[in-house]
Amino acid sequence: MPIDPGLRSLALRTLLAAFPGTTVPQWAIDLVGDGLAGHTLFGGNITDPAQIAATTAALRAARPDVLVAIDEEGGDVTRLAHATGSPYPGNAALGAVDDPALTRRVYRAIGDELAGCGANLNLAPTVDVNTVDDNPIIGTRSFGADPARVAVHAAAAVTGLADAGVASCAKHFPGHGATVTDSHLELPTVDVPLAVLRDRDLPPFAAVVGADVPAIMTAHIRVPALTGDLPATLSPATLTGLLRQEYGFTGVVVTDALEMRGATLAAGGIVPAAVAALAAGADLLCIGARVDHALVQQVATGIAAAVADRTLPLERVEQAAERVAALAAAVRPGPVTPAGPTDLGYAVARRAVRVEGSLDGLASALVVQMTAGSTIAEGRVPWGLGPHLPGTELLRIVPAEVGADTIAAAAAGRPLVLVGRHIHRVPGAPELVHRLAARHAVFVVEMGWPSAWRPTGVRAFVTTYGASHANGRAAAQALGLAA
Repeated sequence: MPIDPGLRSLALRTLLAAFPGTTVPQWAIDLVGDGLAGHTLFGGNITDPAQIAATTAALRAARPDVLVAIDEEGGDVTRLAHATGSPYPGNAALGAVDDPALTRRVYRAIGDELAGCGANLNLAPTVDVNTVDDNPIIGTRSFGADPARVAVHAAAAVTGLADAGVASCAKHFPGHGATVTDSHLELPTVDVPLAVLRDRDLPPFAAVVGADVPAIMTAHIRVPALTGDLPATLSPATLTGLLRQEYGFTGVVVTDALEMRGATLAAGGIVPAAVAALAAGADLLCIGARVDHALVQQVATGIAAAVADRTLPLERVEQAAERVAALAAAVRPGPVTPAGPTDLGYAVARRAVRVEGSLDGLASALVVQMTAGSTIAEGRVPWGLGPHLPGTELLRIVPAEVGADTIAAAAAGRPLVLVGRHIHRVPGAPELVHRLAARHAVFVVEMGWPSAWRPTGVRAFVTTYGASHANGRAAAQALGLAA
């Protein structure tokens, strides 16, 4: 059956697409002209501020109120600085410093950079309460494990972005912090009573609603007591009942990327996930990063067909499109004025460093960086102390593939600085640290989530609360190794 062009245009108004490359393809521009809500920029779309400004200008020429979204969390998740690492510490470091006014300043600075290159919707901050040390996807993206502290900093971050004229999008409702699996790869389950959710996971969302957050992103997680067998993204009880009716949120409900398996496994594909998310109460559907013209057309056609056959109420899609249009109108930018990063992030990262033990005896140390994987959310962004140690020898290793004797031979009697991310769960890393500490002067730098793991025998254990460029410089300074 032919699809009504009006319904297709309506469906496009609820979609956040993406495109490959650093030049906007014509199809992406044409879709904006046809009504597409907007596009998300990823690392592959970005080279430098002037190029980003040209990209956003091309999109805005197609329609001035287009949404240009980006995941610029600072810390370990950055798109603007994906080639070097962020000049800002992430949320875990901000939570460790615990100065809400400073959190607001950092997010204002990030917002100024985004506004300066023409982005108007930041898919941040992450306001999940990270209550599990082995959480594979949140970790240092969280302000901490205490709901009250996370709530205060979440509100400050939202306010900071608003100060810059950039819309924030708090994520991931109703809370991704207690998961032990990654919703990019599967559907995580948080099997707790609703009372636990309200006490532990939801206070930050109440705080951002109180701070007038314009958008909230859903989580592809299953909470049986709330969502049943569905992920929250597809759950009317979660999006309409809990978020809208109980918490009084009136802004835009944004889905996490529908290409993620946490959504597609439950719905049977991206198109049915899009229809189900709208029916559940979502307004702006983030398709994901791997998007082409054909996929956007499929999703728009699927939504239009569901409206035509009345499996998806027309009024629900109209309501979603109206909310998205109101958000776009509220953040429509003026002339783009490029803004560069300040030294603020480096100063904050230095304040976040924590040292347990003594840093005496570090002269001529051999720095050993233990490789660690990156999450899909982070991407392959450089990290570590290397860029901040001119003239200092740096050895990069895979812990499971290198023995303590090999590293000891390379050290040749010098002290060792062992650098890693979430070291306690990197294969072979804890055992390697223990063996080396039993016979050498060993100093450990943890640049991931600060778990309870502490190796015996080390001279000092240094925690940076993140692995951004700013965190790396702060660690090098704390160790007295920076130039």
